[in-house]
Amino acid sequence: MKRALFQKLERQYPIIKRMSRYQEVFWINPKTGTKSKSFRPVSNEEIIDASNRLDRFAPCIEQLFPETQALKGIIESPLTDAPSVKKVMEDRIGFSIGKHLLIKLDSHLPVSGSVKARGGVYEVLKFAEDLAIKHSILKPDDNYLKLLEPRSKDLFSQYTIGVGSTGNLGLSIGIMGTALGFRVNVHMSRDAKTWKKELLRKKGAHVIEHSGDYLSAVKKGRQSAAARTHSYFIDDENSRDLFLGYSVAGMRLAEQLETAHIPVDEEHPLFVYLPCGVGGAPGGITYGIKQIFGDNAHCLFLEPAHTPCITLGMLTGMYNKISVTDIGLDGKTDADGLAVARPSAFVCEMMEPLLDGCFTVTDTDFYRYLTLLVDTEDLFLEPSACGGLAAFRHVLTDPYYLDHYDLRRKLPNSTHIMWATGGSMVPKTELMSYYELGKHNRDIW
Repeated sequence: MKRALFQKLERQYPIIKRMSRYQEVFWINPKTGTKSKSFRPVSNEEIIDASNRLDRFAPCIEQLFPETQALKGIIESPLTDAPSVKKVMEDRIGFSIGKHLLIKLDSHLPVSGSVKARGGVYEVLKFAEDLAIKHSILKPDDNYLKLLEPRSKDLFSQYTIGVGSTGNLGLSIGIMGTALGFRVNVHMSRDAKTWKKELLRKKGAHVIEHSGDYLSAVKKGRQSAAARTHSYFIDDENSRDLFLGYSVAGMRLAEQLETAHIPVDEEHPLFVYLPCGVGGAPGGITYGIKQIFGDNAHCLFLEPAHTPCITLGMLTGMYNKISVTDIGLDGKTDADGLAVARPSAFVCEMMEPLLDGCFTVTDTDFYRYLTLLVDTEDLFLEPSACGGLAAFRHVLTDPYYLDHYDLRRKLPNSTHIMWATGGSMVPKTELMSYYELGKHNRDIW
């Protein structure tokens, strides 16, 4: 059955043959902009409401996590210039990348040190707020420090929050959930790093290990939550609240660009490169960015060559009805946060008129770019967070893409953002082992 499906898809979409051989590909989404401009399954009002909710919780976050005091309890990351790596990449590809290469350091987000702190933390807070209001502990105009009082803790301790994760989403939910007093069950796949499991246990979460992959862990987590009373499952594949938490990043990014006096308009295009697993985090961020900048922002997902699930799901239109294993891929990658064989149907549908495209990266290149970032910017990231640097030899060299969007003359004015999704909480010994792997191949391009 799989063989017949593969042969049919290969005839219909020739790019699949290259994907099946683990080759790097660049796929341009032909449906970008095809739906009405009024297509807003998540409204701007909902994104603003999510942002306001995070503001209301800021006093609680500041008290629970002293590292957030500088931003008064707001969980946000720096947007930093990366001139040294920009020059190296330009020398290697042979042309100018544009006016700016910036790195969005979600790798250094407070609380859990990854992009998942946006969505995971937000959904935990939303659940806590809903419970407290339902039980007459809280009113929306109250001081939210009430949620740290014994009465609130007693309420939250009666509930279990569950999640399936390869690591970073589990960390964000486990750390925030246990800090508020919830019991947290994190169902982790075989791809999860040992240090992430140990950190979760140290924070008080219950880690349940599964021999299967990410999808298997999610399935077991759903089943476990459904069988319990007072249980709430946070579903990375289908959660609207997670999506909204990520979407707030668009508003925050716009403020940072304005502060840096970096324009984004028809003559000054913005390119954003987002690592992608099941799709929730990059999908929500893309949605938020597109609501503000529209067609002047080009958002592209990067995926491991072994697990290009969003590329495959959107390319074929089959969404979550197809797995990378259906085209012969093994689904194994060292970019553990992106090790997902089947995409979120919710995200695929949301991204159909918005996402500009996807490109894939080999594990060798993830490590190579990691080493390059350490050598040029003294920046340590997780392997999965480094693949944005592969965009330049795909996106900026594709004649169809450049001509279709009339980009050639605009590229000198362009701004490029590599979204660094994780790394600051990785143990130093792990980071050095990553660095050495990349160092072995850094001069082979």
